[in-house]
Amino acid sequence: MSPHAIPPTRDHISQEKAFLDKFAVTKNGFLPAEAPLRFLPDPYYAPWEKIVHHLPELLSSGTFHEKVDGLPVLEIDRLANEAEWRRAYVILTFLTHAFVWGGDRARERLPPAISIPLLRVSSRLELPPVATYAALNLWNFSSSNPNMDFTDLGRLESLHTFTGTRDEAWFYLVSVAMEAEGAHIVSSMLEALEAIKSRDYDTIIASLEVLTGSIRKIGALLERMYEGCDPMVFFYQIRPFLAGSKNMAAAGLPKGVFYDEGDGRGSWRQLRGGSNGQSSLIQFLDIVLGVEHASHGNANNANNANDADAPGNNSTKVTAGPGLQKPTEPTFHQQVREYMPGPHRRFLEHVTRLGSIRELSMLPHKTPEQDRLRETYQGAIHALTEFRNKHLQIVTRYIVLPSKRAACNGGKKMEGKVDLASASESCRDSQQLTGTGGTSLMPFLKQTRDETSQAAEWDRGRCI
Repeated sequence: MSPHAIPPTRDHISQEKAFLDKFAVTKNGFLPAEAPLRFLPDPYYAPWEKIVHHLPELLSSGTFHEKVDGLPVLEIDRLANEAEWRRAYVILTFLTHAFVWGGDRARERLPPAISIPLLRVSSRLELPPVATYAALNLWNFSSSNPNMDFTDLGRLESLHTFTGTRDEAWFYLVSVAMEAEGAHIVSSMLEALEAIKSRDYDTIIASLEVLTGSIRKIGALLERMYEGCDPMVFFYQIRPFLAGSKNMAAAGLPKGVFYDEGDGRGSWRQLRGGSNGQSSLIQFLDIVLGVEHASHGNANNANNANDADAPGNNSTKVTAGPGLQKPTEPTFHQQVREYMPGPHRRFLEHVTRLGSIRELSMLPHKTPEQDRLRETYQGAIHALTEFRNKHLQIVTRYIVLPSKRAACNGGKKMEGKVDLASASESCRDSQQLTGTGGTSLMPFLKQTRDETSQAAEWDRGRCI
């Protein structure tokens, strides 16, 4: 019997759970073990809850900013556990984006009632003070499935949206289901990486087969986006709220957003908006398959110099001269790890150190096992490439095509408000479109797809 066929012992399961708990990885992968909180239990936080639960109506009626102006600065020391910290982060980041983008113009100053608690909660969770993928997706859902099967899209519900539309909820929930489906491969791929040391080909091949099947299921869930989210609703009503403050000068934020902490204190920040590029699951797939990405995803190189406050910008300035080497700017995939919860980020760093299935699969083949490994590995890479092709198709349908319909007039009026989607995207072609994460959208996604496909190629007898 091969090692991968031996049932795990109770001690082994317990040890693995303790190991994954350290990185906040659960039976649901990067999702919580249980559905997130619907309310903060302490009535002290009722002012936050009252606004966020009526967010679409307040934005639609134009009374949201008035309500925020009346908010007190609440302390965060009454938050009792991780679930409550996450809940507070979801509330405050939704209020942040609603405040910045929920009017007839972008607002560049965030009031202390939001800034002060958000900065503290974000620091506690090791996240930037902006609506990340974690806020919009990982911690913003509930499920009516009695078995807590979060892959069941029909039983999922978004806790909060900006627009109140089913389209926006569906957009978030598709990602939740994808994350839940991907949870099935975390343990098996960790076993595969461990099996590299002993050259246990049976275990590695079996794990890669599970991975390939899971990627295909994730892709099938992604294609369900078309069922419940209309491209025009997404582009014109939903997408503007997801934008960050990085590369957003054209939409009215040349310096980003000022986080006002009162008494003359505060700071300007240029941060990426939420995007699926911040999914730890997607980066986990790349890491275990040895897929490397080189793109910086820059939508506007000139703006990068002003991005000193952005997470991930850790380069130290070095004056050019003899013996001095210019520091390498982190790639986009490295930068966005700073937009993941701290434990998840450390998990990816740990997995990166475990070894490379790609290197083993690319060794000169002398046995049938090695041939089977390469074939199985290439099948997994093909599945991940196809997944990224599906993503490109969705981006084309939901962003590129609607942007081409936008009048080239710097932003038209929609229902009495400036159409921010049109303002930031009009007069651009598909090569210039900017993603909510601040990337040069189509070139970045195509390069990412191509780099995935190239991982299975052989170059002059060595892995490339």
